[in-house]
Amino acid sequence: MKQLVLTIIGKDKAGLVEQLAKVINEHQGNWMASNLSHLAGYFAGIVQIEVAEPDLAQLTAALQQLTDLDVKVQHGEHTELDKSQQLRFVITGNDRPGIVRELSSVLSHKGANIVAFESNKQSAPNWGVPLFHAEATVQLPAGLHRDDVTQALEAIATDIIVDLE
Repeated sequence: MKQLVLTIIGKDKAGLVEQLAKVINEHQGNWMASNLSHLAGYFAGIVQIEVAEPDLAQLTAALQQLTDLDVKVQHGEHTELDKSQQLRFVITGNDRPGIVRELSSVLSHKGANIVAFESNKQSAPNWGVPLFHAEATVQLPAGLHRDDVTQALEAIATDIIVDLE
């Protein structure tokens, strides 16, 4: 089986997931995992699918024919991550420009690889400023302790709270 990673984007409207799923199913693809979102009037996402080699060309061509979605196809590879070396955490703090750059810089300098990252800005009427909220999973390199990552993230600013899950 061939692994494919699709990146998709299109003006949001009802039925987009159904259109995509129908094409994948009609061409013997199997929907493995996805992360789909509505962002600023657009539907965007990433989908991992698998398909047998003989069906690969027809599925790829059919995905390119979708008119409501811009689909980019990447050929993936099967990889296993060591879950025992993963750290999942929630970060909350005052929102400000550059906060994602600061967080990702700390992780990069520690040698940690971001496996999953979701973020949003939340209203905080009692605080007077919006709050930044992120949930992340990172793959730690051998020898790096989770407390080192937590301390480094919290050192960015006094208003950032890091909770381990």
